[in-house]
Amino acid sequence: MGKDGKTPKKDKKDKKEGSDDGDGALRPVCAIAKPLADVGFHKKILKVVKKASKHKQVKRGVKEVVKALRKETKGLCVIAGDISPIDVISHIPILCEEAGVPYVYVHSKDELGAAGQTKRPTSCMLVLPEAQKGGEKMSGDDAKEFKDMYGKVVAKIGSL
Repeated sequence: MGKDGKTPKKDKKDKKEGSDDGDGALRPVCAIAKPLADVGFHKKILKVVKKASKHKQVKRGVKEVVKALRKETKGLCVIAGDISPIDVISHIPILCEEAGVPYVYVHSKDELGAAGQTKRPTSCMLVLPEAQKGGEKMSGDDAKEFKDMYGKVVAKIGSL
């Protein structure tokens, strides 16, 4: 208690979970988040997700991703590392390995949701190398740039 008999007020922080603390240090992620992308690679992954979501080349959320992995859809699985409880996403890496799909963890579900052009945080996404039915095809330069970025990300994940 303070001198006046009242309890002191606690400072409230306006920081969201998963965001950095200003000094470049990222908040902790779950214990199973391996391979975890470093800060530079994290940005490249989110750039690929953003470009793919513009052209409807993503599956969002655990339910859609699991369904696609069971159908052995090829792509790149991006999983948020700050999901709680871990049980929600713990089976996805196993499904990815069985289907031969590369996967990587990123630091924040908020950033993953924003890159996927949704207002809600997203726990996982499957980035498809080609457009789905009903999705608009990329123009020549966009398609070439996306294919190049996608290939580099997949190659780097393979080396992790």
